[in-house]
Amino acid sequence: MNAKKVWDSYKFPLLLIGGILIGAVIGAVFGEKATVLSPLGDIFLNLMFTIVVPMVYISITTAVGNMVNMKRLGKILGSLVLTFIVTGAFAAVVVLAVINIWPPAASTAIEMGAAEMGEMSSLGDMIVGALTVNDFSGLMSRSNMLPLIVFAIMSGLAVAACGGEDCPAGKLLNNLNQIVMKMVDMIMKLAPIGLGAYFANLVGEFGPQLIGDYGRTMAIYYPMCAFYFIVFFPLYSWFAAGKTGVKRMFKNILNPAVTAFATQSSCATIPVNMESCEKIGVPEDIYNIVLPMGATMHMDGSVLSAITKIAFLYGVFGMEFTGAGTYAMAIAVAVLSAFVLSGAPGGGLVGEMLIVSLFGFPAEAFPLIATIGFLVDPAATCLNASGDAVASMVIARLVEGKDWLKDRIASGKAAA
Repeated sequence: MNAKKVWDSYKFPLLLIGGILIGAVIGAVFGEKATVLSPLGDIFLNLMFTIVVPMVYISITTAVGNMVNMKRLGKILGSLVLTFIVTGAFAAVVVLAVINIWPPAASTAIEMGAAEMGEMSSLGDMIVGALTVNDFSGLMSRSNMLPLIVFAIMSGLAVAACGGEDCPAGKLLNNLNQIVMKMVDMIMKLAPIGLGAYFANLVGEFGPQLIGDYGRTMAIYYPMCAFYFIVFFPLYSWFAAGKTGVKRMFKNILNPAVTAFATQSSCATIPVNMESCEKIGVPEDIYNIVLPMGATMHMDGSVLSAITKIAFLYGVFGMEFTGAGTYAMAIAVAVLSAFVLSGAPGGGLVGEMLIVSLFGFPAEAFPLIATIGFLVDPAATCLNASGDAVASMVIARLVEGKDWLKDRIASGKAAA
């Protein structure tokens, strides 16, 4: 009976994990021959990436357009910024403590290769590029998530000003939102097969490169991520909704965590996160705003990895990673580099270029941390994406009060 309850509660994440494990075994046994399964994984990822742009636009526009009280929107956005900054600061404190005890480059023997760095954009250009695009067609790319979010918020405000959910456009948006989420549900049924094939290809192609001189950094980073997940996520959930919040978080966090770990994409995890937040009981207007913005702005895992990379380069170049000024600079660069990540696999290269340039490391440093970035990306994305669901719970508490979850359960708005 207990086994049946466990299966009913965790059926989908167990299927996901099973698919990934089977894929990893196939990749390890057959090596590069396993890449023949690559199309199956690519089909699933392409479907997820295809749905994410209309889903983000429609969900945010609908959530904002349905708000009669613009004061609530302001409170959600203010709570969002505060939550993202505070959780990022906690992540920075954790990684600084860890790398001072276990320096990631204490005994490295890595040989540096040559790499040419592109010219860094000015701060003004970075802000313009992060928030806007120069053509409407640019909004249809998942590479421009922040401009899409800005445009969606503006669209929602316009809908609210023209009658909200009662006007024809508002009714259409609500119906489209239901349709898109049905499509997401259809795509997710392919996840165990798609992620299994993706992982078989990944292990088959890169397996031998996942060990070697980078082993020490991995041995530090992955347990640190596990510690943050096991210790801080329950603390955030307890702050959000007490013991009930912790239980609901653990019951529903595995789906987004496993999906993010396998796909290495916060954007691809947004649909799964929305389902998890719905089951947890987070108000729809909150998670419809928080999750898409969190996919590009809330990156605790990337903060952990960015400071680990900085400490690694300090060790490689024989420099002491100490002092309040160095730590403050590392935290600032980590938050900035996390902010500009695109949420897509490989997006960390932008942050790695920032690290090399802002700290004045030679160009040869780039391939070093680019390799580390590839190796830590699964765990970093796992924390980034699953942390968005936890952040949604915290923001719900800040917006609706400490008894928000009890009230929603009592009123039937959330499942008991």
